[in-house]
Amino acid sequence: MKKISQWIFKIIGWETIVGVEEPVKSVICVAPHTSNWDFFIGKFTYWALGRKSYFLMKKSWFFFPLGILLRSMGGVPIDRSKRTSVTEQMVEEFNKHETFHLAITPEGTRSKVHKWKMGFYHIAFAAGVPIQLAYIDYKKKEMGITELLIPTGDEKADMKKIKAFYRNVTARHPRKFHL
Repeated sequence: MKKISQWIFKIIGWETIVGVEEPVKSVICVAPHTSNWDFFIGKFTYWALGRKSYFLMKKSWFFFPLGILLRSMGGVPIDRSKRTSVTEQMVEEFNKHETFHLAITPEGTRSKVHKWKMGFYHIAFAAGVPIQLAYIDYKKKEMGITELLIPTGDEKADMKKIKAFYRNVTARHPRKFHL
């Protein structure tokens, strides 16, 4: 997939910018998320880098044969009927793997939101892993991972830094992206 993804990126004129070493485990905060294309840009980026990332999806989508494809792409089923929270389920997932990188879009939807969901932060803090700040900039035609944040537990201060990172990034649909 690495060579194919690199070729696709070259054809469509996109560039990958990486400014930090990949940690052994991390949550990847991916923003802005205003289009279905964001998923494909993100997956192609990680494949082009020769890296593996995972993403969350409702357990109900993991039926045969779709479940096989989703798992092969890094899909992690979330069981909302379990007594444990998504955060607890993901901490278990981090503990199962030697290396694990979970990509999460903090907006939680492609629609405009005025408050980001904090699951990505809580998962990283509870699992004791850093957050890779990844952006998709449609104006510059680049996907980048250029900063790493270690969650301190001071959610407000950490979120101020995270949102500042995304301040100059242009979404596919800019009117849907709100910090």
